Amino acid sequence: MKKFNLFKEITTAKTSEIKEAIESGKKFAINITGDICHEPFTYKDILIYFGIPDKEKNLEIAFGKNYQILVDDDRLLIKAFSNWQELISINTAQATYDDTTSDGVDEFATKDMEDIGWHATEFNIMYRDLVEVLENECEGTLLCIEQEEPYQFSGLGFLANYDDAKDTLFMYCKNKIKDMIDNDQDFKLSDLSDDEKDAAKFFKII
Repeated sequence: MKKFNLFKEITTAKTSEIKEAIESGKKFAINITGDICHEPFTYKDILIYFGIPDKEKNLEIAFGKNYQILVDDDRLLIKAFSNWQELISINTAQATYDDTTSDGVDEFATKDMEDIGWHATEFNIMYRDLVEVLENECEGTLLCIEQEEPYQFSGLGFLANYDDAKDTLFMYCKNKIKDMIDNDQDFKLSDLSDDEKDAAKFFKII
């Protein structure tokens, strides 16, 4: 997955298109590539703005105090990191997972992936482990704010291909659990609990 760190990234939109959308007086959104989109949103819509700008104000301030706007002819440059809390609320419904709280990730948005996560915990494979697999091996975008000092991270994950991600997670868990059953005395096949056996069956190990 690629990161879209709002502390660093600038979204470029077309000034003419933004002006037209504002003049319509209707609610609209801008995604991370600078395109205008409307409800209903899908998992492909990663938004940096959603609302109705004040058309009586100059573009530089029409989006509110949490946006830094620079007009460069027909390019509208947008920095949105100060509006992060609002962006969480407008993007969570489209995201695959939510890593914006101190508790970290505790569920996935799709049933297939949530089934994998739920069964994996029987073998102490945590959601954090699965998220790292997704971020390292799958295509998608991590919309986040991240800085080194003082360290700060908050993010929402958006997968580009759910089927690929599901298969990747399934095989990761299957291989890891099989290795644990074969080599970890705490997870000997003969000593597995009923829940652990159900999980092993889910991953087609027994």
